Amino acid sequence: MKRASEYLGQSGPFCEQIAGYQVRDNQLALCDEIAEAIEGGGVLAAEAGTGIGKTFAYLVPSLLSNKKIIISTGTRHLQDQLFHTDLPRVIKALSVQATTALLKGRSNYLCLHRLELAPHLGFINRETRSVLTEVDGWSKQTKSGDISELTSVSEDSYVWPMVTSTADNCLGGECDYWDKCFIVNARKEAQSADVVVINHHLLLADMTLKNEGFAELLPQADAFIIDEAHQLYDVAARFFGNTISTRQLVSLVRDTIAEQVNDASDMAELRDYAEAVERVARDFRITLGEAGIRDAWLKVKNKPAVKQSLTCLASTLDDLIAALHIAAERSRGLEQCYERAQNIMARLKGFLTTDVVAENSTQTTDQSSIQSPIQSPIQSILWYETYPKSFMLHETPIDVASIFQEHTDNFANSWIFTSATLQVNKKFDHFATNIGLENYRSGVWDSPFDYQKQSLLYLPDNLPQPSEPAFTKELMQAAIPVLIASEGRAFVLFTSYYAMHKAHDYLKQRLPYKLLLQGDLPKHQLLETFRDTDNAVLLGTSSFWEGVDVRGESLSCVIIDKLPFASPGDPVTQARIDAIKQNGGQPFMTFQVPQAVITLKQGVGRLIRDVNDSGVVMIGDPRLKQKSYGRIFLNSLPAMPITSDVKDVEDFFVRLSAATDAIEPTLKKSRSDNSATDKNIKEAV
Repeated sequence: MKRASEYLGQSGPFCEQIAGYQVRDNQLALCDEIAEAIEGGGVLAAEAGTGIGKTFAYLVPSLLSNKKIIISTGTRHLQDQLFHTDLPRVIKALSVQATTALLKGRSNYLCLHRLELAPHLGFINRETRSVLTEVDGWSKQTKSGDISELTSVSEDSYVWPMVTSTADNCLGGECDYWDKCFIVNARKEAQSADVVVINHHLLLADMTLKNEGFAELLPQADAFIIDEAHQLYDVAARFFGNTISTRQLVSLVRDTIAEQVNDASDMAELRDYAEAVERVARDFRITLGEAGIRDAWLKVKNKPAVKQSLTCLASTLDDLIAALHIAAERSRGLEQCYERAQNIMARLKGFLTTDVVAENSTQTTDQSSIQSPIQSPIQSILWYETYPKSFMLHETPIDVASIFQEHTDNFANSWIFTSATLQVNKKFDHFATNIGLENYRSGVWDSPFDYQKQSLLYLPDNLPQPSEPAFTKELMQAAIPVLIASEGRAFVLFTSYYAMHKAHDYLKQRLPYKLLLQGDLPKHQLLETFRDTDNAVLLGTSSFWEGVDVRGESLSCVIIDKLPFASPGDPVTQARIDAIKQNGGQPFMTFQVPQAVITLKQGVGRLIRDVNDSGVVMIGDPRLKQKSYGRIFLNSLPAMPITSDVKDVEDFFVRLSAATDAIEPTLKKSRSDNSATDKNIKEAV
């Protein structure tokens, strides 16, 4: 019987069928290791360097295994790439008869009941009505109901929440459209498929059995492959917790009013009670202060105005619950509004009675959830966020490891976790501890890129400490010679919006290149503009540190302002620091440094995306050389030559320019090609 890696080798079908495909020894070794994990069971943590082709390395053994495989990716975009591009290519190359399915969270699918209800929500203007008409026309043509199909309506359109469902407002089997339901049909396809592609949000939501996707499907899987596994901890913390938001309350109010119009027109008081909830929720938002706050609930819970306003919100919501209790018998829609209101009230009471850190099982606060098998109480942090017109109250578990571990034990025998950034200082301890892995195998399959020749790490001397007011200005002064040497073509990545805007104000008067600023355009448009503009410089924050792929000469320099430590003022971060201290640990070295290392590895990883890429990384934080923990960061990065002399940077780009000029025009074009073909094979070559 052929080894899985033989299909990816010199005599395999991939060399014959995929233009530009190159055999990589580490890809072959990783493929066989994953095949063994799928067949033999157990847990594998696999760090696969950028460019190794990890997608093909796990798709080949998955499709050859004759087992039910669930693959979870970091984002919906990666889901679509994997399902619509990578999977078909591998299936064709292997000539296998495998069935596949794409499954997203319910908010990604059109809900026909909600579409019917939308015109009666009472806040439809002419523009919204026009978009609803367009969605209605598409609803009669689409087979999947996946809203990403309708590209003429932006993904952040105000209309989508109106015509998609949530676990709270789905009518389930009592819906008139149940037989035509797109999410139901997607689940059916997933249950019968050999390979199912999901994302981490859906995986974690279903692990808590919150009826988000396919609770009946998880136990059927023989193996789970978790790609971009470094993101799993943050997603888990979000999904094992609970949230109350203005949006939830307003959605409840609008749905109540629409259902009342349809099924209880004689109960006008129901509208009055519902509108009162929205009004009091808006008032409560005002008591929380200005927009942009992210802080522990303990800081405001005893303020008289906040306490009084929250009590009023609970009382008003209780009035609505009483009215809905009477109206619930009129229709399933009103009954469901009653259940939603009760669930929100159950969570709201925690903020009226519970301290900032509570011994409280996050699974039991949501009565709409099927109860979790977790019986032990979980420490959680209560915190809040404010936006210009809305708020969010959060209950987040401080440590998700025990929760995740107990959930995974209930499912498949085989778990494969893979990412380009799982190790910290050559060890997997941080990743494993975060998600509760104990008995696992691990391995590192290094990138095929020659970082010694393709890259240079520049650590300038004589910069002030990042905490000093002059840091950003002096960093930009040091960055200008680098940006001139690279002729723009750079990402400048920041750990805060304030620093980004301050740097932009400084650079716009001093650089001859087009500056692109995060927030001026949607992310995808900003990247398109960057690729299409010669010598552009893009300034961004956290969303540009990972998941961004720009190949070729368009991106020849990445400048990072400082080590990306999470703000100790962040309530969740501070709660975890406190919990580690209480247990006798050292949070800085066991939590804060490792988290920052993973983020830095992602940021540095934006530069070299292809075997033909070359460029310079500049990191302005002097702590890399001055602090003992700086060695941990450097040991975790690719083995790039390091310099503190800007002359070396200038010489690097002179050599790079000379080498580029010597390349034939066709090869030069290939190097800077960002076409769809290049993107399609990015994991394979």
